[in-house]
Amino acid sequence: MSDSRREPSVIEKMFSAGSAACIADLCTFPFDVAKVRLQILGENKVGAVTVNQAAMPRGLLGTLFFLYRTEGMKGLYGGIVPGLQRQCVFASIRIGIYDSIKHFYSTNLNLGDSASSVMFVRILSGITSGAIAISFAQPTDVVKVRMQAQSRSSVGSPKYTSSIQAYRTIYRTEGINGLWKGLMPNMARNATVNAAELVCYDTIKDLLIRNNVLNDGLCCHFTSAFSAGFVATLVASPIDVVKTRFMNSAVNTYTGVMQCAKCLFVEGGFLGFYKGFTPSFMRLGTWNICMFVTYEQLKKLMTKEETKEPRGVLQSSQRIVHISHKTEVLK
Repeated sequence: MSDSRREPSVIEKMFSAGSAACIADLCTFPFDVAKVRLQILGENKVGAVTVNQAAMPRGLLGTLFFLYRTEGMKGLYGGIVPGLQRQCVFASIRIGIYDSIKHFYSTNLNLGDSASSVMFVRILSGITSGAIAISFAQPTDVVKVRMQAQSRSSVGSPKYTSSIQAYRTIYRTEGINGLWKGLMPNMARNATVNAAELVCYDTIKDLLIRNNVLNDGLCCHFTSAFSAGFVATLVASPIDVVKTRFMNSAVNTYTGVMQCAKCLFVEGGFLGFYKGFTPSFMRLGTWNICMFVTYEQLKKLMTKEETKEPRGVLQSSQRIVHISHKTEVLK
């Protein structure tokens, strides 16, 4: 019998997840800003938030140094307030309801206990929880992207001086639909990231433990989370680039998401869908590590130890002997 902890309540999960996600955002936000700036290079539409393309470097480090040199720390953390607002809503809901959704699917789909069935339920649960969460958090994501995209050194670009002012401006000029602009590509992106991270983390961690490469500890969590971040970035990057372009565009710039994707392909070909891949990967990989480790520690603080077999949502019947501590969800 192994040491474990009682199952956290939904409220405890939501609080831990929201807090851990905010800490992870504070640590990795400059990568996210650099990713957005690189993704919108080539966007010259009137009314859209633009960047100084002539002076803007194309690489990650060059972009970070350029932002710091021209805009200071405010440039590197532009949009941090709506970013934290987004995590408080998105991460809390996604992680808080994940186990309940997984239990619902496991109970009602009657797929059995095979490895493929367990994986299918996890993927379906990740897609569902991610889609539900982002439907609530979409306005915060729109404002975050707009504030990240605007350059403090550019001339003629609309300036959002605060998140509250940004919400008001978008609502006044674009209506309620403006705050939910790009919901479908964003929903697809977050559902994809959820599913990719969940399956990859679980599989890699299982392999590392089963083959005695690493113990179920910090090093194993670090490696698994970083690897999952890479795969998730690879899968979600095309959707992410289209989402960023569409959400940052002015009113009536594109007739829809598909037209935005076509324009992007015409401008940059297939590689255009992977603009900002390096900062996106650096951000998502480090975000996973910060989020997972912090989340686990916060749960430990909120739950007392019990001596019973653990049952985590990232745990299959074949793994129960190896894992002594719940690994419910990843960002």
